[in-house]
Amino acid sequence: MASTFVLLLLLFLFMLFTIEATNTKTQKHDSSSIIPLGSSLSPKGENSSWSSSSGHFAFGFYPQGSGFAVGIWLVSPSANTTTVVWTANRDEPIVSSESMLNFTEHGLLLQNGNRDSLTNIDSEYLKTGIVSWASMLDSGNFVIYDEDSNVIWQSFDYPTDTLLGGQNFTDSVYLLSSISSFDHSSGRYYLKLRSDGKVAAYPIYSSRSSQDVYFEQQGCLCSDGGPNYRICYKSSNKPGKKTHSNTTSIYRATLDIDGNLRLYEHQFHFEGYNSYHVVMLWQALNDTCLVKGICGLNSYCSSNMSGDAVCKCYSGFIPSKTKSSPNMPIDCVQMNNRDNCESSEGPMLLYNFTRYKNISWSDFPYSIIPMMKVETCEKACQQDCVCGGAIYVYTDGSCNKYRLPLKYGRVQNDSSNVSMALLKIPSSPTASNSSPNSDDSNVPKPDVVVDNKRKLIMILSLTLGFVSLICLVFAISIFFTYRRQVNRYAMLSESEKLEYTEECSLRSFSFDELVKSTTEFSEEIGRGSFGAVYKGKIGDTNRSIAVKRLDERIDDEGEREFQAEITAIARTHHRNLVKLIGFCIEGSKKLLVYEFVSKGSLANLLFESETRISWKERMKLALDVARGLLYLHEECEVRIIHCKINPRNILMDEAWTAKISDFGLARLLKRGHSRINMEDGHGTSRYLAPEWQKEDTSISVKADIYSFGVVLLEIICRRRSIEMNNISSADEILLSSWVYQCLAAEELNKLIRQEKDVDWKILERMVKVGLWCVQDHQSLRPTMKNVILMLEGLKDIPVPPSPSGSVG
Repeated sequence: MASTFVLLLLLFLFMLFTIEATNTKTQKHDSSSIIPLGSSLSPKGENSSWSSSSGHFAFGFYPQGSGFAVGIWLVSPSANTTTVVWTANRDEPIVSSESMLNFTEHGLLLQNGNRDSLTNIDSEYLKTGIVSWASMLDSGNFVIYDEDSNVIWQSFDYPTDTLLGGQNFTDSVYLLSSISSFDHSSGRYYLKLRSDGKVAAYPIYSSRSSQDVYFEQQGCLCSDGGPNYRICYKSSNKPGKKTHSNTTSIYRATLDIDGNLRLYEHQFHFEGYNSYHVVMLWQALNDTCLVKGICGLNSYCSSNMSGDAVCKCYSGFIPSKTKSSPNMPIDCVQMNNRDNCESSEGPMLLYNFTRYKNISWSDFPYSIIPMMKVETCEKACQQDCVCGGAIYVYTDGSCNKYRLPLKYGRVQNDSSNVSMALLKIPSSPTASNSSPNSDDSNVPKPDVVVDNKRKLIMILSLTLGFVSLICLVFAISIFFTYRRQVNRYAMLSESEKLEYTEECSLRSFSFDELVKSTTEFSEEIGRGSFGAVYKGKIGDTNRSIAVKRLDERIDDEGEREFQAEITAIARTHHRNLVKLIGFCIEGSKKLLVYEFVSKGSLANLLFESETRISWKERMKLALDVARGLLYLHEECEVRIIHCKINPRNILMDEAWTAKISDFGLARLLKRGHSRINMEDGHGTSRYLAPEWQKEDTSISVKADIYSFGVVLLEIICRRRSIEMNNISSADEILLSSWVYQCLAAEELNKLIRQEKDVDWKILERMVKVGLWCVQDHQSLRPTMKNVILMLEGLKDIPVPPSPSGSVG
């Protein structure tokens, strides 16, 4: 034991000596590379950069797009090409040619209409004005020193997409790939040290466990987990060993735009003339198709002879016309969509199958059925409207079913044939059952087995019959709906004053009366889905009210029709609904008067307030909203689909009872108003069910249940359903995906990391109900009555399947 302690102590002292020697070496500089205070750079003219003493590195302005960026690059002696290794404020807009970079006692300041600091110098140094001088070192590190030549800031502490020789890589920093070779803004992939000590690149791969990673000057990328564990990645070319006395090599490790980590050697030759070339020595993945997300949805990746990825659509799919960015992969969509699968009595007749012998999907299946034959697996997927394809594993006879869209598909370049991919394709006379054609003979193609057992005439006859039946049902429903509306308006027209009917005690306000009660609309308390909301007072008792001014999206067919719809809304009476008191109609001005709810919205309570919410209180909030929706869906006189359930439309009264507002207003939208534009500018599209995106799909109460599920998950985790900041990994961006992964891994404690006194039974019950509500398919979502029974513990809750697109 004593000898071990002495050995560890000696090792520790040796490491301290090595670190001190390294720091001392870093401090050394050539007088020609000293940058004094008052120095400046400009994109114009000769003084656009500061070079290192060797001339291999430069710091300053370099061209990017139509302007300039500030960074560090490797200078090529034989050509006008540069390799950017570091960029300052890489996601800020590019600067113009009129910009100026000044080195002052406060650090590096960029003047481009306003002043922004490019460095991250500690504020204490800035206050004391201790910045003294700077230097562009031959290692590629830009360093700022104080009066005693101590390093107070260096670019090595803030890498972008590149590590240089002698640069450490700790768990406090990460590499983030660039968008392209011409645009060094943040790309789609990043690499970091995880909290468990593993080097991980998201979303592609992870290495073995390690404590720290550093890049040696000789070109070895090393991970060090202690005295008995050290791994270095280097090529067979033995990087770091000079091939000639007049040759200098500089090494860099870069997370490239395709998400692959590569090691490069830049060789500078000086033999009467300058020559220069770059060699790629090592890469983390030899097959680029192993990078998840390299191809889009419903496509597969093949590697050509050079190892580059080639993306193709599956049989029966075509490239989507939409593409958010030139560097993003193109998604594929089905040529023939079968939305009537669930209503069909014979779904098997609607689909054919294409079999691929060497295709794999890296996504998680939503269902695994053991011990069956490949034909039975195909039939099981064919009868399941949710199933978009399956992987049959020959070794154990398991059938792994996947829903659309299919993700992370790639061609396996081996001949083991341990599995077969079964792709489900809608039947069509124009649908091809062969693999996509490719002019590149070097790209491996999937082996396709065609299985077409259906007669074309039978498929066409059944399809035509189903379409005719649907059209007939739709026409009949429109006729009876129109007739019922005509009868209701006729009954309402018999009353002289709609606001004083026996069914409803609505009050009619004049516009001037509301202007006076709100002090000319001076106190805005919110901006809801259909207009701004103002606080006011009415009557001798100064009763508080909330006045909503409806915007131009509200239908303008006439006063009588508007009053009829408002009267129908006013008939609702429930403790979990905000009460409608009156209305005002004067020309194009339409206003609604509600009771005033004093405690603000649920969004403020969840996302902005620091108030502690117990688990019993969270369950009460969820039940309040659920009971309000149950009343709207099943218990009120005229069934109402809210269409806009989100935390901003849920208000809290004095007793902290949740009340739903803005119900029924979706019925007042103009007929030409697209369902896609239901979003109000506050991010409410994240609460809309998937069927909102399909113009040919009717909206039912199940759309409200989906929105309720999203709100329920936000109540549980006290965070928004889509969060880009304050997350530890990309898996946490989409809340429903993260919650399902935590449930499947039995790690619900990750959802409430900073909370104590957790009621685990309530947490698990709420999580399961929320995941059932956010299912992609309407048929899988429970009714609101069953939601309440499950939340109250009166009904068993089965384990929910994965929501669509929430895993991977």
